[in-house]
Amino acid sequence: QVQLVESGGGLVQAGGSLRLSCATSETVFSINTMGWYRQDPGNPRELVAVSPNGGDPNYADSVKGRFTISRDNIKNTVYLQMNSLKPEDTAVYYCYAEIKARWYISNYVAYWGQGTQVTVSP
Repeated sequence: QVQLVESGGGLVQAGGSLRLSCATSETVFSINTMGWYRQDPGNPRELVAVSPNGGDPNYADSVKGRFTISRDNIKNTVYLQMNSLKPEDTAVYYCYAEIKARWYISNYVAYWGQGTQVTVSP
């Protein structure tokens, strides 16, 4: 069973930076969109940034100019560089990917990472 493995969360002061990484646990046939969502207690999960395969990335307005999503299609990895962090960025960040694990699978399947905590102190 393919899994998305995240790393890079932690505690940082406001104005600081963190870099999140997310990779597939095994080699897969094809990946379409990869991205990041976040959720804090009491609120629904929200899009942070997504990167369509071969397309332009899309960002939430709240992170434009501060966060950058990138991907390495050879390593099946997506990154989120977070700069100028604010306390309101505090949340659990989830990696997302649409994957065809094997060549004979006809449709992309949505996968989620286990989540990594990002905490920004004032």
